[in-house]
Amino acid sequence: MSRNLSINEYFVKRGEAHTPRFRFNGKTRADFDKWHADARAAVIATLGVMPKKVPLNPEVLAEWREDGLIKQRVILDVEEGLSAVAYLFRPQEHTKPLPAILCCHGHGPYGKESVMGLRGSAAERAKILELNYDYGLKMAQAGFVTIAIDWRGFGERDDTRQPRCQDVNRGRDPCNVHFLRAAMLGQTVLGMNVHDGMCTLDYLCQQDFVDQQNIGAMGLSFGGTMATWMSICDSRLKAADIICYSDRFADFGMKNVNLCGSQITPGVFALADVPDLQGLTAPRPLLVEIGLHDDCFHVDPALSCCREVQKIYAAAGISELLELDLFEGGHRWGGNKSVAFFKKWLAGR
Repeated sequence: MSRNLSINEYFVKRGEAHTPRFRFNGKTRADFDKWHADARAAVIATLGVMPKKVPLNPEVLAEWREDGLIKQRVILDVEEGLSAVAYLFRPQEHTKPLPAILCCHGHGPYGKESVMGLRGSAAERAKILELNYDYGLKMAQAGFVTIAIDWRGFGERDDTRQPRCQDVNRGRDPCNVHFLRAAMLGQTVLGMNVHDGMCTLDYLCQQDFVDQQNIGAMGLSFGGTMATWMSICDSRLKAADIICYSDRFADFGMKNVNLCGSQITPGVFALADVPDLQGLTAPRPLLVEIGLHDDCFHVDPALSCCREVQKIYAAAGISELLELDLFEGGHRWGGNKSVAFFKKWLAGR
């Protein structure tokens, strides 16, 4: 009898053999409607106990004009004892409320600064160039209001940027450390970040220059994770652009271990795979961007994921609302269809 002692091999084989409870296999709109209601409720429950909202008490810390935009740096209270800083950009010239986009940053030491094109150090400038990362800036220049905050543990909310706290995580991945801390409270870091994103949308909707009925979300990599979950949880988002976050949990989670404590919730793979999560964006428009040479989310499982999302949109009778940008490039923002996509579904809706 062959025996296995490898825990890694054990999880790889578990992933290969596993079928989530709410993997979509319907064909009709009725199948879609029932699946969507049941799966969405179950998936949201994995976020755990959500933080309680408090008054935002917003304060504009700075305002300046640059790149044809009015740029603001704003601080918000997101829960008792915790705040977040956001950058809010809008075109200088506009005569009516504008559609808006929540721009979700991915991993990296710079948080919101990079996606909003705030080019500080040489290393940060190089990272923006490498990933074509400044979609918050470019979408604002294309006529949208854009906003980004630091997710917990990133940017200005990264304690290791403070000299007195540099060893706080003792060399461990801070996402995993925060996940363990949250778990002890019955919470998840992903749920906390969704909460902060909702607070950001609350602030956005308070601005008289924002068209509250036409707000979207976009993000690269972990930013794609956040754009996915924000779309699942907040119906104020009317369209989403998920960039280089298409894959299968069996591949990037179980086999390649390309994930962290900010990207998962307890029991999520028992319920759904990534295409199911993305499919919960339906019946709203969705743009999926996949890099042919992405070394983080590989093209074959990424396309497999997208084909499953296509089945969901087809069953719902809305295939025309799903777009794919399979671009020649790596783990970066393709930037080929985003402006036209959001202008069609937000500005022109």
